[in-house]
This record gives sequence, structure tokens and C-alpha cells, in this order.
Amino acid sequence: MSTLTRVQLAYARIRAVDRPEIWIDLRNRPEVEAEARAIDARLAAGTHLPLAGRLLAVKGNIDVHGLPTTAGCPAYAYHPETDAPAVARLRAAGAIVLGTTNLDQFATGLVGTRSPHGAVRNAHDPTRISGGSSSGSAVAVALGIVDLALGTDTAGSGRVPAAFNGIVGLKPTRGLVPTTGVVPACASLDCVTVFARTLPEAEQALAHMAAPPDRALPPLPQRTPGPWRIAVPERAQLGELDEGWAEAYERAVTQMAAAGAEIRTLDLTPFTEAAAMLYQGAFVAERYTAVGSFIDKAIADGVTSLDPTVVDIITRARDIPAHRLFADQDRLAALATHARTELADADALLLPTTPGHPTLAEVAADPLGANARLGRFTNSTNLFDLAAVAAPAGEVNGLPFGVMLIGPAFTDDRLATITRLLQPETRLAVVGAHLSDQPLNPQLRSLGARLDRTTTTAPVYRLHALDTTPPKPGLVHVGEGGAAIETEIWQLPPEGLGRLLTALPRPMTLGTVELADGTRAPGFLCEPTAVTDTPDITEYGGWRGYLAR
Repeated sequence: MSTLTRVQLAYARIRAVDRPEIWIDLRNRPEVEAEARAIDARLAAGTHLPLAGRLLAVKGNIDVHGLPTTAGCPAYAYHPETDAPAVARLRAAGAIVLGTTNLDQFATGLVGTRSPHGAVRNAHDPTRISGGSSSGSAVAVALGIVDLALGTDTAGSGRVPAAFNGIVGLKPTRGLVPTTGVVPACASLDCVTVFARTLPEAEQALAHMAAPPDRALPPLPQRTPGPWRIAVPERAQLGELDEGWAEAYERAVTQMAAAGAEIRTLDLTPFTEAAAMLYQGAFVAERYTAVGSFIDKAIADGVTSLDPTVVDIITRARDIPAHRLFADQDRLAALATHARTELADADALLLPTTPGHPTLAEVAADPLGANARLGRFTNSTNLFDLAAVAAPAGEVNGLPFGVMLIGPAFTDDRLATITRLLQPETRLAVVGAHLSDQPLNPQLRSLGARLDRTTTTAPVYRLHALDTTPPKPGLVHVGEGGAAIETEIWQLPPEGLGRLLTALPRPMTLGTVELADGTRAPGFLCEPTAVTDTPDITEYGGWRGYLAR
């Protein structure tokens, strides 16, 4: 599928979902389509663009050249002369920005409701919050409008909305992705994060955004040989959870153990005590440093687009005495030592991302209390200089349930690898009769498969029209002389893949398909001898193109 077609489908999807609260500013469609045509032309000329065709949404506190940066406050808007480095690096790899997304104003909140642009409703249940502050970015991914989205995470803003919307959120080690071009919330803690529907997509985007560390790499804990070691707290230390959430968390722990991980317990106290300090202590004063003078002036000028809850949080921070900050720094250092001792040689700490998922009405009734509860497990991560991955871990009462894996700074790759133990689904690449609008697609859906994305193969295949019932193509690896073929990537349970394999008729086979982004996935191929004297339809770019000839 061409980049231009993907852009056109995205704008159609925006109309179809009718969620205007997701966006602060959408780019002009003709401008985006012109950029897509340019990328398609570069690809045709042989340019390597590993993120070509990936559509990107950017949180409204991150600079995108050509759009105002507002941080969710129209009166604050400025027009950046360049993209933030994180945005620029993704665009250089071929990603296309659709627009900037709504957020809790000045990235102050975990709820996604503190915005003059309206509350961002959850992708699965519009009566519930989306989570914040990176609310619009997460929902744009969850609703299938974009492939990737950027957020920020100071207290959990790149993880809470991921959990509530059933997607992946990577919160990298502080400094791994530059925060230049980001309106600060707490500059010493802020991180640029990435959302995607799958872990490989999120990892690929993070790899492009990352830069050499801006500080010396600390010595990582020496790891003795053995299985992955996962730390978990005693059940009582999790506190009150929503109905069904404790059981869902235990299932995630059990799944880790079944996958071969060694489970050990730790004392969660230093983590929860540090979490409470982020807003209840003196560290919140850094939020006043970031935007306090603007807010003071805006109040004096009668600006009406300020969110009252955000204003209350930031202006109260103005009067915190300096001695409290030094006392809190000492206390945090002691808690961090305790936390490192508890983690010991564990590779990761596994926690529910949040204690529960409130409704919009519940947050409106108690905005501060609801928000404080959501940060119980996330607030301490950046205070302790840790990395984290938030990932889906099933459902509770029909809504996504998410967990996060937390580990030492610069163990980002390790955390992603461990997270795969929670992702038992298998990818499957299809190019013909199993495509989403083709006659064998119900076979996939009956096995619990879900469409992940549309892409192309690497340019090393030929496609032939087979004489079968129903009609289907044969994909053959040829190496040099091949072309990119339109491909859908489906996610399905491992047992589903096994059932497909046992029912697969000759000349079809199941093999490894190389994809345009350099990754590989199991997929339907054809025995090379079966395509002798069959029409070569590679020129049409895929099965759909051939059928529409």
C-alpha cells in the first residue's frame, strides 16, 4: 500500500471515529498528501526509509514545525522554527506527522480531562477516561488512526493512557531521547515516550529517536546466570484495586512464571512512598519553574483557557520553601537506596500500571483524588531514574488491563525482551485470500486473529496468480529481481497459527516473510515449483491491485 493511500485512509478514519477531542491541530490534508507522494517517489527511486508510510501523532507539548506548540493552552502558543529532535528523527526515517494531540494542560495530570479542548474519551468506553497527560496520542493509536504517537512521561503520562487503551507505551531511560523542543513539566524528570499497537513497532520508533546517552552510563548490576528474575510485591502492598484487577495481575505473574521467569517478592514501600512525594512534596515546585510565570501573568490578564485544576497545582507550588526541597531530596536518596536493595539482582519489577480505571464522572467529582490514585505505581519511576515498558495484559470486564515492567536505567532493551513473555500472540503475514476483505479472512477471525497493520514485504518477492478455489496468489522469494508486495500483519494466538498450518493445502506453505521495515514474520508462501506457467502479477503491487486491474 502506498504512503499516499495510507494517508487518505487515515483522514477517512478520522472522519469515521468522530473524536475531535483527540486533536489540537491537524495538518492541512493537501500538504500531507504532497509529503506522502514525495516519500513514495523516494521509495521508487530506491531510497531506504525504514518508517516510510508510518503515520505519526505528536503530543501538543512537543514541537512540530508548521504547527503551534500550545501544551494544551491556546494562550501559550508559539510557532517553533524546527521539529523537536524526536520528531525530526522519525520524519527523517519516513514517518509522516498528521497533527498534534490533546493533553492534560501543561502535561499536568494522569486523567486526560484537563484541557480546554475537551476531555479525551477512552478508545474502548467513551464513559471512561483515556488517561493522561498524553491522552490524545494514545487514543489516536488505539483507534487505528496513526501507527505511532509521541507522548511525554514525568509521572506516568506515557504509561497510564497506554494501559487504559490497550496499547504499548515505552518510557525510556531519562536522556535516551532528547527533550529539546518539549515544553517542560518537570525538566529534570521529563521523558519523551512512544505509543504503538505492538511492541516491535514501538521499539523500532524508539531506536530511531534515541541518541547517545547525555550522561555517563552507570555500571549495571552484575547479573548471575539463570532465567529472567521478576520482582513482585505482596498482594497487600498493592492496596485497593478495582474489581477483577488483582486477579488480572496475578494472571500476568503466572504467565511470566509459565514462560520460565523466576518470581520473587520485594518490599514495595520505597516505591509507593516516593510516588506520594512527587506531588505532595517539594518536587512539584519544578512545575512552577517551568510555566509558573506564564500562568501568573495569564491569570492577571484574565485568560480563560487555563484549566483550574492545573492552575491550582502549579500556583500552590510557588510558595514551597527551599528547605523542604533539600529535605525531600535527602529522603528520596534514602528511598532510592532502599528500592535498589529491594530490586537486588531482579531484572524487572512487574506491577499493574494503575490501581483502576475511573469514569469521566468519577474524575469530575474528585479530580485530585482520582489523579493521585492513578500515580500510585508510576510516580516513582523517574524519581528513581528507572526505565519502564507498559503493555497490555488481557481484559477486565471487557476493558483493557495493563501492566508495566520497571528496571534500572539503560536496561530498556532488556525490559522489552522480558515484556515479550506477556505477548504470546504470533504475527502472521498474509498477501492473498486471507486479506481483510477476501473470502478466507473469516478463517483468521474465527481463530481470534486481529488486524495489526498493513505494510509491504521487502522487495525480494514475486507474486503469481494460482488456479485455485477460491482464487489466491502464490508468494515466492526470489531475492534480486523481486518487488515489495502489499501485506497485512495479523496477530493471533499461537494455537491459532498451529491450526492454520495443519489445514494449509498445497502448494501453500508457512515460512518466514521479510517485511519492509527489516523485521520478519511467519507468513503464507508458495512452493516455487507450483508457480511455473502461472501469471506473474507482481507488477500490480499485491493481490488487491491485481483483482482491481
